[in-house]
Amino acid sequence: MTVLEDLWYGNIRPVETYIEGNMEYKRLLRLASKNRERLENELSQNQLDLFEKYNTSANEMNSVSETAAFRCGFTLAVALLTE
Repeated sequence: MTVLEDLWYGNIRPVETYIEGNMEYKRLLRLASKNRERLENELSQNQLDLFEKYNTSANEMNSVSETAAFRCGFTLAVALLTE
């Protein structure tokens, strides 16, 4: 199987590769989880609904940003390889 096929079929997952073993990422993930749990315990139902809407929007925005960064990096790598 080629690298491109592995990427297509999900055998290569760049998003997992760059965070695997990244202690700073793991620390921030634990902190975010702890703070989210605190918010969920302290907010009213209306505030929780608004927080979930915000969180969904932020996640979608991050996904768009990460996709664009991956595309840009991939394009740059191809350009470097073809020089």
